[in-house]
Amino acid sequence: MDCRMIAVVVLSLVSFAVAQTTQPADRVDELLTAGDLKAAEAQLEKMLKADAKDDHARFGLGTVQVLRAVENLFQTLHSYGFPKPSIGGPLLPAMLFTPNAEPKTVAAEDVRRMLVAWTEQLARAEKTLSEIRNTDVKMPLHFGLIRLDLNGDGKAEEREALWRVYGAVSGDRIEQSDAAGFLIVFDAADVEWLRGYCDLLMAMTEFALAHDGGELFDRTAQLFFPKVKTPYPFLCEGQRVFDFYGIDIVDAVAFVHLLNLPVAEPARLKASLEHLQAMTSQSRKMWKLAMAETDDDHEWIPNPKQHCVIPEVRVTLEMVDQWQAFLDEADAILAGKKLVPFWRGAGDLGVNVRRVFLEPKRFDLVLWVQGSAAAPYLEKGPLTKRETWDRLMRVFEGNFIGFAFWFN
Repeated sequence: MDCRMIAVVVLSLVSFAVAQTTQPADRVDELLTAGDLKAAEAQLEKMLKADAKDDHARFGLGTVQVLRAVENLFQTLHSYGFPKPSIGGPLLPAMLFTPNAEPKTVAAEDVRRMLVAWTEQLARAEKTLSEIRNTDVKMPLHFGLIRLDLNGDGKAEEREALWRVYGAVSGDRIEQSDAAGFLIVFDAADVEWLRGYCDLLMAMTEFALAHDGGELFDRTAQLFFPKVKTPYPFLCEGQRVFDFYGIDIVDAVAFVHLLNLPVAEPARLKASLEHLQAMTSQSRKMWKLAMAETDDDHEWIPNPKQHCVIPEVRVTLEMVDQWQAFLDEADAILAGKKLVPFWRGAGDLGVNVRRVFLEPKRFDLVLWVQGSAAAPYLEKGPLTKRETWDRLMRVFEGNFIGFAFWFN
């Protein structure tokens, strides 16, 4: 499990689509390979209208809705010229293949609207997936052949095929024949996996939307966007203080300094917490379904008796058991029944994470690292034990984070 494994997981999130053996689904697969997500969504909606119990079509519709949410997000970012080549090119090769020569001017409210739309689209997809009742659904997919119109030019080009994106992210030499031969058969367990990822992404976005980032944007957005609506236009042009390959180091310092955000919508923090709790619930459902499987059919999330489509990756029974222990620990922390050990003082206090979400204060990153921002949430009580996390690292051979990114 390495960075290439993480790249596969990321690409599966933006390529989780439909391919069934019936003629209508074959047509949908053709549309997705051609990058026509809108037509694919329309066809699946038509299939569901004809048969409201068709969970194969519902599975497909939910995953295409996720795809469209991802595509819309990337297209909006590209329209604003994100990321600037100086900061984004080396870091996000899969996101933009060519810089936008005519980017639009972006304002703080534009970014907020983009994040709201992203959250709403994910919520729509998760709702669709939540209505699946058939535990026998299966969707074979050569996901590397799917194309997305990432730059919004109206054409999902060959260079935007996901096998090329994976090659750019991982640095591996990938051929189209490799992508054509890489088959994943998604099943009912993967429905819950994708729902869990929707909840994780919504939790992150709701946390951001809960805070007012207007000042952060006004003073540092020039780090990321070429044309910015700001009260400080001189930050976007002319001389820099400490230039480092096109980035002014002072702007980067200001960015960290300004991660001091007032709470604007506390209800969104509660929603963020609920999404995190829903995510752990989906993970439990996923493993219950996965462990009940008796086939071995090109598995994305395999049980210990199955083989994974990712070469040289095995899931052991001990890993599954320890993942369940991790979910127990995460649920206890999110419920406020266990505290996160405080990194300052005598070591007898812990942070009540639940209260961080439900009793929000101004978020100041530096003061959280320093410890004083945690003061309102410090309590005495049961602490999550370091031994629990050490055991997880041992069972997952030092790569618990990588497996967690995959397992969700």
